[in-house]
Amino acid sequence: MQKSRRSVLIEGYSAEEILGWSNEQLDQFVFCGEPIVFRVGSAEILGHFERTPDRIILELAHIDGGGEGALPALGALASRYATRENLAFLEWRVHAVHCANPNPKLRQVLQKRGFTIKDVAGVGECYHLVQPLRQRELPTDTMRPTIC
Repeated sequence: MQKSRRSVLIEGYSAEEILGWSNEQLDQFVFCGEPIVFRVGSAEILGHFERTPDRIILELAHIDGGGEGALPALGALASRYATRENLAFLEWRVHAVHCANPNPKLRQVLQKRGFTIKDVAGVGECYHLVQPLRQRELPTDTMRPTIC
């Protein structure tokens, strides 16, 4: 018997629903310039999100609960949005280096996914990863060779 895979909801919304929001709505609720508290599955996360000309920065300060794939779900949504907007990178900054009550499972997951501890200028020491994204393919008419 095959196990059915449930989608992890973000504040009760599916990734498809969030991707359907306008950029104005995303600016108001996600890229608002302030830290926000939100739920991904059963995890409660304190985070800050920034959109720059070439990347999405996901800065996570506190994660309570979870375990059903909250970070991969958040990463998949951010990756789909960044690809749609033709951005080149996801930059993760996870403040789990100096926690009062560290979660060893979270640290293992981060290290397994390639995060390293880095002192990020203006941010401090955190688990850090810059993840390159595949850009959309260019239309075929823009890929013609130049003839000299």
